Amino acid sequence: IEEAKAKAPAAPAPAAPAAPAAPVASGRVVATPYAKKLAKKHKVDLKTLAGTGLNGRITAVDIENAAGLPPTPKAGAAPAPAAAAAAAPKKAAAVAPPAPAGTVVPLSGMQAAVAKNMLPSLSVPVSRIAMSICTDEFDKLYATLKPKGVTMTALLTKAVGVALAQHPIMYSTYHDGKGIVYNDKVNIAVAVALDDGLITPVLNDTANTDVYQLGREWSGLVKKARSTGLSPADYAGGNFTISNLGMFGVDQFDAILPPNQTAILAVGSSKKTVVPVGGMIGVKSFMTVNIVADHRHVNGNVAADFGKTLREVIENPSNLTL
Repeated sequence: IEEAKAKAPAAPAPAAPAAPAAPVASGRVVATPYAKKLAKKHKVDLKTLAGTGLNGRITAVDIENAAGLPPTPKAGAAPAPAAAAAAAPKKAAAVAPPAPAGTVVPLSGMQAAVAKNMLPSLSVPVSRIAMSICTDEFDKLYATLKPKGVTMTALLTKAVGVALAQHPIMYSTYHDGKGIVYNDKVNIAVAVALDDGLITPVLNDTANTDVYQLGREWSGLVKKARSTGLSPADYAGGNFTISNLGMFGVDQFDAILPPNQTAILAVGSSKKTVVPVGGMIGVKSFMTVNIVADHRHVNGNVAADFGKTLREVIENPSNLTL
């Protein structure tokens, strides 16, 4: 202690009483191992310090203060573990089957009808065409029409109807291996999934009906389906079908060709994609549509030509509100 006092420079008037010097045990200054390490690193003489630790032990904080270093964050100040790992996701509960395992559950009337109608379709040779369509302008138009009661289904049905009107064979009917029956109106069936099956209500004459009327008709069909249920007349007369799984995040898929129809359009979700724009990089939204057509009277190039027209209509949709 006397040695420490002798080496300390004399101060004319100390601002505060000097803290007791570091205790010496057997001629050695008492300090924590980490404090000794810091002192050596920053060239701090332990003998000149008064420890603030237990029984005057020199701590790392004493070294940091002497060397003018910012204090080391305390372990307790560490950020909370992301709110317990962002509240670790709970394991989804398994859904119990609606009947005991091994039990044969009879098909509902709707399921039986779907099964009966779909099987013959699998015997029809088909061509499949996939096309990518930019939806930027289509999405902008929908944003302006939605507040006026126009649903995406109505707008999409209108676009498909306008495109089909330029390709009559795409909404025709193959007749008993002997010929083709052409139809005078584009009547589009829209596939809607239910818990116990699939329904396909029809919007009639979509090429010539304005999009606002189509919106009202579709809303009426949805309301009727939820209340009293649709009548057979609501399903009748469709000569082209749209199946849209985009709302489920499906990128693209093939649909099964309905009986007595020439083609079905499968619509995937719209996704933002990086593309070259004017020699630079830009971002546009694209969706993929798959056209499945009866190959007995519609060749692949014919289906592709319809797809090209549909792309032009959707990418330049201003005429859809006329």
